[in-house]
Amino acid sequence: MRTPEQVREIVGRLEAEYPDAMCTLDYKKDYELLFSVRLAAQCTDERVNKITPALFERFPTLESFAEASVEEVEGLVKSCGFYRTKARDIVDCAKILLTQYGGKVPGTMEELLKLPGVGRKTANLILGDVYDAPGAVTVDTHCIRLSNRMGLVDNLKDPAKIEAALREQLPPEKTNNFSHRMVLHGRAVCTARRPYCERCCVKHVCQFASG
Repeated sequence: MRTPEQVREIVGRLEAEYPDAMCTLDYKKDYELLFSVRLAAQCTDERVNKITPALFERFPTLESFAEASVEEVEGLVKSCGFYRTKARDIVDCAKILLTQYGGKVPGTMEELLKLPGVGRKTANLILGDVYDAPGAVTVDTHCIRLSNRMGLVDNLKDPAKIEAALREQLPPEKTNNFSHRMVLHGRAVCTARRPYCERCCVKHVCQFASG
């Protein structure tokens, strides 16, 4: 594990390296982010961003999604993988948002987890990006890999345990943007194939680099 001083250094260095960190999914409405995150499961954000313009043009309102045929949505999201499940979840979710939440994306973890296809990763992203909720930690594959390499957690693979560990260490007001910065750093420097420690901004406080 890293010391509180090392954690602060990691947070500060990543903040300086990626000052404009934000979700890399394209959306204009809150529910569009929710649906995009569902499509991004086991798929890249880049691929999702190529698909959603046509999807959101065809179904420009939450009402139109709720009335859509699952088969038509399947055709528009097919290249995302697991398209049948994702299309059904999107249509069902639109119906629930309209009938139970007045057409708005709910703002609590408990409510979000009741929506089709929504897990803690999606819920935390919505809470952080839509509601700017302190303590929202989005744990994706990049976060799992980097948290272990840096030494923020010790050999943890369970996203829920990593989420809890990071929440204990990070300033609540910085957790959401920290999660986005971990994604950017994981793509650019600390990749799954290998970490490029020679050009890493936190190598001096990273457990992997110093080990």
